[in-house]
Amino acid sequence: MRKILGFCVLVVLISSSNGFGQSTNKEAAAALTKGINAGKDKDLNSAIINFNKAIELDPKYPDSYYNRGVAYFGLKKYPESIADYTKAIELDPKYAKAYSNRGVAYRNLKKYEEALSDYTKAIELDPKDTFAYNCRGFAYNALKKYPEAIADYTKAIELDPNYVNAYNNRGNAYRNLKKYPEALADTTKAIELDPKYVFAYSNRGIAYNALGKTKEALADYTKAIELDPEFSDAYYNRGNAYSGLNKHELAIAECH
Repeated sequence: MRKILGFCVLVVLISSSNGFGQSTNKEAAAALTKGINAGKDKDLNSAIINFNKAIELDPKYPDSYYNRGVAYFGLKKYPESIADYTKAIELDPKYAKAYSNRGVAYRNLKKYEEALSDYTKAIELDPKDTFAYNCRGFAYNALKKYPEAIADYTKAIELDPNYVNAYNNRGNAYRNLKKYPEALADTTKAIELDPKYVFAYSNRGIAYNALGKTKEALADYTKAIELDPEFSDAYYNRGNAYSGLNKHELAIAECH
């Protein structure tokens, strides 16, 4: 059974691999645990040092590579992250989470076809992996395959009706197809589930603006800015909305 650590939105640190159990080398297992604890404290460099030690003591234990891949990902060292996920998969070909996380690393390098392949494999290994469906939808969306993206987001929502990010992402895909009422419904649902979801307010504002509901769009952009004063896209979009209302001075102010 895996021990899950919520490390970031996309990746988790774990302690034992599917089908492998704990390392028989107690020192390696101890180093792995120490690395995971360092990861919880967001001390990724210390985490990597401990994962290196675990690998040195037990080179055939896939979770050490997986977790080091997570730490490298957190440091935005995506090629190193991919190499470690790949090694974990070589040692455990049924390591679904390693496939989905490698897909995320490929996605961050804009290698969407490779990402799609990994998400698909993760889904084959675990057909109820909502994260993999959501991520594959994102990759399809990046490739402008919007119907496929919507299908994957819908599947993620079927499996988890409270999957906030999947609603927001499906709303974006609908928006890309100019299906603004559907986009509006999905972003509204995301906000109902998480009233502090900044991106959902911004995305709903875009849908409102496309439907000619400028005042509602302004309210959403303003809410997004209240929640995240550094959110530059919301300022830009609010400026465009002000222009649409002929409030040019306010629009100009958003650019500064």
